[in-house]
Amino acid sequence: MFYLVKTPWVIKKIYPAGIWEMPVREKVLYLTFDDGPHPEATTFVLEELRKFNAKATFFCIGKNVEQHSGIYSQILNEGHTTGNHSFSHLNGWKTNDRKYFEDIAKAKKYIDSTLFRPPYGKISKLQLKHLTQDFNMKVIMWSVLSADFDTAVTPEQCLKNVSLNARPGSIIVFHDSEKAYSRMKYTLPRILKFYTEKGYSFEKINL
Repeated sequence: MFYLVKTPWVIKKIYPAGIWEMPVREKVLYLTFDDGPHPEATTFVLEELRKFNAKATFFCIGKNVEQHSGIYSQILNEGHTTGNHSFSHLNGWKTNDRKYFEDIAKAKKYIDSTLFRPPYGKISKLQLKHLTQDFNMKVIMWSVLSADFDTAVTPEQCLKNVSLNARPGSIIVFHDSEKAYSRMKYTLPRILKFYTEKGYSFEKINL
């Protein structure tokens, strides 16, 4: 499995319509969580965020919102923002445009947000253009991957991936999913504590 923990400038230049980081000068980080809501993982995330008065952005899969609407409501009620992560987690590189956009539109019935993150981060330039110009959506990418989704990576390495790479304005990806839960559960509390002690705050993406 190949991926880059820290997004290089050349990728950002190829996809300039995507939002890769937030323009801040102060010590602010933007935690994001993909693939929920999940009964156990999302509940854990919300508990940890509450301890540090931290806000975050949850990119939810429509079918998971349909199944766990109560948890989705809890995310919003606790002051976090949500984003569209498609209805069924389709790979934009492997899906024809019509099916891809229909899947996103289906998710919009459950997720009232103008924020969108492409599953796997895989989206064509044409799809990106259509979403930003015709759907009027903000496509949120990332600066730092925790890699909690990778079963070959240790929880300790996930922690290093974030702590060695996050800077003011960084958009950081975690996953509130079954697959990532053990690594995310280890890493998230330590990241919240580490950066809070360094004077950072955690804010939601609100565009």
